[in-house]
Amino acid sequence: MKIAIVTGAGSGIGRSISVALLREGYSVVLAGRRAELLQETVAQAGKAGARALVVPTDVTQPASVRALFARTKEVFGRLDLLFNNAGIGAPPVPLEELTFEQWEAVVAVNLTGAFLCTQEAFKIMKNQQPRGGRIINNGSISAHSPRPNSAPYTATKHAITGLTKSTALDGRNYDIACGQIDIGNAATDMTERMKRGVLQADGSIKAEPTMDLDHVARAVLYMASLPLDANVPFLTVMATQMPFVGRG
Repeated sequence: MKIAIVTGAGSGIGRSISVALLREGYSVVLAGRRAELLQETVAQAGKAGARALVVPTDVTQPASVRALFARTKEVFGRLDLLFNNAGIGAPPVPLEELTFEQWEAVVAVNLTGAFLCTQEAFKIMKNQQPRGGRIINNGSISAHSPRPNSAPYTATKHAITGLTKSTALDGRNYDIACGQIDIGNAATDMTERMKRGVLQADGSIKAEPTMDLDHVARAVLYMASLPLDANVPFLTVMATQMPFVGRG
């Protein structure tokens, strides 16, 4: 049985991936700040939820991250997959109006949190037998191209690409594979507003199509299913008609 950790497992993409992994036969450690939301994820998995372990975690705090991975090792003895998913955005205001605190909060969750979890995953994966494991980072279409008024989110998602490449390189000697999935307009509570219309680069407001979360889950399951001598460094899955490819 393979063991996975999913951060941000209490909602949206993290919840969908957690349920998919549980139904695929993984034991999954659900990490997130709110225990009640993590328990809802367990409930959605049905009988497969019996293989879930809820560990409330704040990925911005090194001690909390260390406790998450220590608990995983204590209960399961190893770690095969880390899905770095926890992420937040800042208010969509002009760049010059963002507060330092708003910037810092996004960097802390999206980038520092992913780094801290990667660091702890390395410590387990490089020393376990069989050695190695896989890390999948949740990037975004924003890792390639920004939306208006999204500097903190866009900057951190570009940075995740650098972290993915460095992790893949530094993990080679330890059979640790790392890849990134870039998701465009998956249907979650966060993207509900897109159906009503969102700001475009030309200043217009337009509704954007979304896609079912199941497509994201299947893509992550494919990446996770590969043997450690094969890797998908980057995978993009998006709503076909969203304004990304081309000039908007």
